[in-house]
Amino acid sequence: MDIKLQKVTKIFQAKDKSETVAVNALDVVIPSGKLIGLLGPSGCGKSTTLYMIAGLLEPNEGRIFFGDEDVTDLPPEERGIGLVFQNYALYPHMTVRQNIMFPLENIKVPKQEALSRAQEMADLVGIGELMDRKPKQLSGGQQQRVAIARALVKQPRVLLLDEPLSNLDARLRLQTREEIKRIQRETGITTVFVTHDQEEAMSISDQIVLMDFGVKQQVGEPQFVYDKPINLFVAKFLGTPPINLFAGEIVKNKLLLADGKKYRTETQAPEHQEDLTEDAIRAMTHEVKVPICNVEIMDKKAPDGDVVIGIRPEGFVVDEKGPLELEIFMVETIGRDTSLVVKDPFDDNKSYRIIIDSSYRVKAGDKVKFSFKPDKMFVFDKTSGDVL
Repeated sequence: MDIKLQKVTKIFQAKDKSETVAVNALDVVIPSGKLIGLLGPSGCGKSTTLYMIAGLLEPNEGRIFFGDEDVTDLPPEERGIGLVFQNYALYPHMTVRQNIMFPLENIKVPKQEALSRAQEMADLVGIGELMDRKPKQLSGGQQQRVAIARALVKQPRVLLLDEPLSNLDARLRLQTREEIKRIQRETGITTVFVTHDQEEAMSISDQIVLMDFGVKQQVGEPQFVYDKPINLFVAKFLGTPPINLFAGEIVKNKLLLADGKKYRTETQAPEHQEDLTEDAIRAMTHEVKVPICNVEIMDKKAPDGDVVIGIRPEGFVVDEKGPLELEIFMVETIGRDTSLVVKDPFDDNKSYRIIIDSSYRVKAGDKVKFSFKPDKMFVFDKTSGDVL
């Protein structure tokens, strides 16, 4: 069953009557039977969106549909949702079995059926042998599985997960996210997964919905969004190491790497100083603006003006005839790849990270020329941030 959000807006009002738009006219369709990641930085509106789907928050505007049913005005218990909170919210005095069965007891499911369904869900999530333990006797990953089993035991139409991995260590996060994907595939339930961790979202989501300041930025399959960002925010948010950003300029359909300031200031003293007194030299010395030589990168049909050039770390190619020469500051060998930290061509206080094949022998202090993979390089409007 798909989930449709139509122009959904949520505004929070503070005590001083000031308003914060947490979600702004969100239009999105979550396909039936898919795992969708709501992704974005803290405060982008992703958890607020999840809670509106759950019915815990009421939108100020817009409608929410489960399939063809308008659930906007339904309370959570009538929507057919399973919700897993960030802190799992298990009852510490109950066993695993009792925690999983609790939602069924609330809706008066016969005890034997409830026991059978609880065991079935526990087996599904891999904790079938832990039914008599209490939460304090479980690891974080096991507690999280109990919370998922409890959410699934009601046979919900929709499963909602709010930052479910944030309390786990790195090893458990990796293991548990794989389990979440397996469980979702086996049940076929439409699942919405909230995270600020791009690696988590990209590794298990069928699609991601990337948000910023309550506004949808881009929706699509994770790799497609990474390969085809529609704006600078998307390009910057996705990718580890992050995308390298350079000041650029388009002049007569030529893309140039530029300093951004276009000029540097130099102190110019008079020639033949041996014929002048110190006072004369001082009087004739002055500052001048010297144009900075731009580096031509490629042909680019677009209006003249300042732009931002984004190049993924893997988008650089070692090329002795390449247009851009960079000084290597640090070399890190990481298995099949080599990670280079290079200095900004115009500013020694800035650096960038490049990933090349480890077959290239490069050391700190070398100056290396690079060309670029066209599909790993993007040009953005400096003002709007839109891709050109």
